Formats: sequence, structure tokens, C-alpha cells
Amino acid sequence: MVDFEVRPCRQPVPAARRKELLAAPGFGRTFTDHMVTLRWSTERGWHDGRVEPYGPLVLDPATSVFHYAQECFEGMKAYRQAGGSIALFRPEENAARFNRSAERMAMPPLPEETFVRALELLVSQDSEWVPDAVGTSLYLRPFMIATQPALGFTLPSDSYLFCVIASPATAAFGAGAVPRPLTVWLSEDYTRAVPGGTGAAKTGGNYAGAFKATQQAVANGCDQVVWLDAAEHTWVEEMGGMNLFFVQRSDDGSPRIVTPPLTGTLLPGVTRDSLLTLAPRLGIAAEERRISVGRWREQCAAGELTEVFACGTAAVITPVGQVKSASGDWQIGDGEPGPVTLRLREELLGIQHGHCPDPYSWVHKAC
Repeated sequence: MVDFEVRPCRQPVPAARRKELLAAPGFGRTFTDHMVTLRWSTERGWHDGRVEPYGPLVLDPATSVFHYAQECFEGMKAYRQAGGSIALFRPEENAARFNRSAERMAMPPLPEETFVRALELLVSQDSEWVPDAVGTSLYLRPFMIATQPALGFTLPSDSYLFCVIASPATAAFGAGAVPRPLTVWLSEDYTRAVPGGTGAAKTGGNYAGAFKATQQAVANGCDQVVWLDAAEHTWVEEMGGMNLFFVQRSDDGSPRIVTPPLTGTLLPGVTRDSLLTLAPRLGIAAEERRISVGRWREQCAAGELTEVFACGTAAVITPVGQVKSASGDWQIGDGEPGPVTLRLREELLGIQHGHCPDPYSWVHKAC
């Protein structure tokens, strides 16, 4: 286990100001008093672990990450529990995915216990920054960047910085029991990921490459982009940085949630995996299966597909109400959040905040 030195901030945000910020934190705009840093080199391995005051990083202009985008990151949350304690949600899954991303980006693995320990230390140090309203949380952003100051694309960097920062947050598309339904744009001009690429890794280049399509979506009055497969532009993959679920009626009239299978071009979401496990316990069948754009539209018109929702750490579970594209628009159900979407959202948030039973031991006490 890597040791971490704790260097407390000498000028933390005053309590009164922190209270104001927590009243309406937004998403990813305000940051806590501390951060975690940990370094790696070929000579020393992982070393110099610290919990230190939040502040700028000083990097050489030739630092590798600026020129070759060798980096990866994670997104997860700490939740205030019913009794006042603070918990993480399935942090081991984030640690494992972080290492899969690192491996794909030719970066060194971080021991999973060290990853989790870094989260625990930061949450404990900045525990007063964790809001307590359901739907709010402390968003945690672990990331790793290549720090070798050298140009010339030959081999991966020989040094890296791992860092964790934290930001009090509401859900990405708003808090509350009934989130606003999103309008989405089918991207037929751009592709997020291709087989053999980095689609399954959580790396910044995937998101930078999506900005142009997102601008197109916004220009057409939409909130987010739905990505299609690279080969045929027929099969639905995911939405922005979130996974998509479709609510269909089974032959007996009972609901079924369907999500595209992991093909190497989709991000394997922790929330996605949790819903595939949780839904059957609630009497909702769940399966992984491809769905085409044409079938999506036809099933909506026939009333066979009644709800669609996106899920992810930032979005939690967010309904999709309308689809727009260059080839036509359509509505999903009545355009409002459906009962399956809301039931799953309520159950998931209940587990995360300690209001519902946790049969799978997903909640990890941080402090």
C-alpha cells in the first residue's frame, strides 16, 4: 500500500461561504479545499503520495500529455448517508475500469487498493463538502496524465501524475425526483469510436472528438448526442458519455429494459452494470441486445417502446423524451418521464444514500 502524507489547507473556504456553495452546487464548477497527488516513474514506481491543498499544477510546456493526449480518468461520487456517514458507490468497479483505461493508453496500472484509499482520504479530509440532499453528492474525478517533458512520438511517457479532485454536485441534468426529459440528436455525420479504438477507455480524446457533434446537437435544439456504430450508422451505441436503456413491453405486458451490448466501442458504465443487476430484483427483465435506429422509431410509433433513459455517474438516470435527426424527429411515449425510469432512479438513489437496502454490498463506507 502506498503511503500518503496529509498536508492540510491553511486557508480553507470559510464555513458560511461553503454553505452558500452547497445550497446550489451545479455540476463541476466548485471544488473542495484539497486534492490527492501521487507520482510514478520507471525508476521509483508509485511514490510521493499526498493529500494537499487544491491548486494549480506546474507542468513543462513540452509535457507529453499536452501533445499526445496520453491520459485517462474516472468519474464517481461520495454520498451522504441517512445516518450522516459518507459512502462511495462501488469504488472497486471504478478502480478496475481505471486500470483497463490505463492499459489501453499504455500507462502504468495503479493498485486498486491505492485508488480506493486515495478516494477515502480525500473524502475524509473534505467531508464537510458532501451535501446531504437526495440527488446531490460529492463528485470525484481521479485522473492520470503523462508528465515526461519530451517531444517525439516514439514510446509512452516514462513518468505520470495521478490526481483526485472533488466537486459538490447535483445530477448533471438537474436534481429532484422528476428530472427533465432530454431531447437528443442522432449523429449521422460523426462517429465517437471504432472497433479497435479507445471507445471502451475513459480518456479525454473521446470527449474532445465529441464536441463538434455536440455543437450540432445544440444548434438543433437538443441536449445531447446519440452515437451510432461506425460501420453502418444503423445501430445505437450510447449517448454523449452515458449508456442508453430502452423500455419495451414483453409478450406478457411486463416491462423489459434493453441496452446495447459492450462491443469495445462503448464505455462499460458502472451505473449500466448496476441497473442490469438491480432491475430483475424489481420485477423488470433486463437484457443486452442491439437496437437499430429504424427499430427504435418503429417501436415508438407502435407503442411497443414506451421509455428511454440515459444513465451514468453524472446523469444518474435521466429520461429521454424526444429524438431529432436530419432524417426526421419522433417522440418517445408521451415525452414525459415514465414509471420504469422513475422506479429505477428512486431505487438506485435510495441505495446510494442509504435509504433503501443494499443487497449487493455496493455501498463502501468512506468515513
